[in-house]
Amino acid sequence: MKKIILIGFALILTSGFLGICQNGKKETQGVLSEKVQAYYFHLTTRCITCKTVEAEAKKDLESLYGTKIIFQAINIEEESSKAITEKLKISGQTLLLVKGDKKIDLTNEGFLYAVNNPDKLKSIIKARVDELLKL
Repeated sequence: MKKIILIGFALILTSGFLGICQNGKKETQGVLSEKVQAYYFHLTTRCITCKTVEAEAKKDLESLYGTKIIFQAINIEEESSKAITEKLKISGQTLLLVKGDKKIDLTNEGFLYAVNNPDKLKSIIKARVDELLKL
């Protein structure tokens, strides 16, 4: 069972390194704003780790910032999410912070720490959101 989890985790990390989220200036009407927005993009079929990444990120953002940061979970397989996934160039599970044209991909950190070290994930989220809030 441990081997299956490790293999699954390795596949998820590998997909993160394949350029799921690319940085750079994007012209995206209606998506980019001056507020910090947090997105968790996921597939319809989800493992426990995927669900935990979403739950921990949402909980951390709410406990740290209340309603100041908008958190949105988006199923990339639904037709209604097509516009935002194209604008942000999302093709797989992604935990993303966005402010204006600045994007911070926290997918790897989410999958590394959400289950086994949620406090570490919370501290990373705080540091990265605070960085965006200063912009």
